[in-house]
Amino acid sequence: MSPQPEKPAQGSSALQARQRWVTLGFALLVLIPSGYGFGKKFHELILLTGGDAEGVFAISPVVNYLLTSLGFFFLFCWASLNGMFGDIERPKLAMLETERLLDEDEPEFFWTEDDR
Repeated sequence: MSPQPEKPAQGSSALQARQRWVTLGFALLVLIPSGYGFGKKFHELILLTGGDAEGVFAISPVVNYLLTSLGFFFLFCWASLNGMFGDIERPKLAMLETERLLDEDEPEFFWTEDDR
């Protein structure tokens, strides 16, 4: 028998809205300064590679980093749009239910106090 999900309380929609705004605020608090720092350093890299032949060696790792990050970002967006983060508790509960069913079907192989 699988556990039934609890129904949300009446005031949970206001709580969820407040949690979303707080999460958005923290995200902006972190992403804006880090995006500015990244942009500034990237601009410095462009200036370095354009003016000096010794700075060109740094282009390949940065381009690889950007392409990899872009790929993971698109993968995250695809997963979000397809609802893969809609119910993050379901896989855990399904795994526990499967483990319970396997334990019921498996014979007891361990010694108990009565067997000794």
